[in-house]
Amino acid sequence: MSYRVRFTAEAKHDLDQLYDFLLERDLDAAEEALKPIEDAVAMLQKFPFACRKASEGRYGPLLRELVVPFGSAGYVVLFEISGPHVVTILAVRHQRESDYY
Repeated sequence: MSYRVRFTAEAKHDLDQLYDFLLERDLDAAEEALKPIEDAVAMLQKFPFACRKASEGRYGPLLRELVVPFGSAGYVVLFEISGPHVVTILAVRHQRESDYY
């Protein structure tokens, strides 16, 4: 089974901010960061239930998060399994940022 992955406007904005942050500091790192995020989206298309429940399941079993390693830290993708074949990415944060709940 394959899931369609879609991004909310907020999640797209998060990605733009993360890319811009890296772009200001290191063009190569900005380009390299795209691959792990693309790989994460590809994984969500196949195995969204393999990811951990967000906030220890307090918000239900369908709100989940995926840790995306990059450099010495990485990113956390908050998503919801929003239909039988749909995954909606709600937010993307650097692991060192404040919580998104």
